Amino acid sequence: MQPTEDALVFIVDDDAGVREALAWLLRSRRLPSQSFESADAFAEFLNADNRAWQPSQPGCLLLDVRMPGMSGLALFEQLIERKLLEALPVIFLTGHADVPTAVDSVKRGAFDFCEKPFSDNALVDRVEQALARSAQTLQSLRSKQDLQHNLADLTERERDVMHLVVEGLPNKLIADQLDISVRTVEVHRARVFDKMNVKSAVELANLLRGE
Repeated sequence: MQPTEDALVFIVDDDAGVREALAWLLRSRRLPSQSFESADAFAEFLNADNRAWQPSQPGCLLLDVRMPGMSGLALFEQLIERKLLEALPVIFLTGHADVPTAVDSVKRGAFDFCEKPFSDNALVDRVEQALARSAQTLQSLRSKQDLQHNLADLTERERDVMHLVVEGLPNKLIADQLDISVRTVEVHRARVFDKMNVKSAVELANLLRGE
């Protein structure tokens, strides 16, 4: 799998040696990373400048389970509460004793866990798969935001015409139902297609189906 463009991997581990080794490993696969020595430090990053952080690029989180201060599991709970797991998949780094806990976390939404010592290639393969999921999630979110923006740009009459077009009504029936001329329907229909960036009623219906 090719590295995801503009991806960023976050490493949260209290062991400096582990952070450095992971950063080197990721660089070898052309994946940039940003490291944090504790879950508390990463939590502060999420809340920088008192603003709720939201992913703007594909990413994933390599998260140690046990650390001084806030544990990896406590940080994981924060990510669940903020609904960030799809955009920022979590791969737990765990010792043998923590495997049952990590397995339970996967059931609750973590992407995967890797038991220490882990296979370098297997870990990076899973990181790339997590980044691919993150990219898909962010693209879906952007598409939904674009759709809502385009819908908000429609006039009330354009919305009326749009809904009847999607129902499959021809212009004549739309004109009769809305008590306007066929020519007016044609104008509104064209504007709807232009604002929604579609070329046909079928394409418009498919777009709205994903709303």
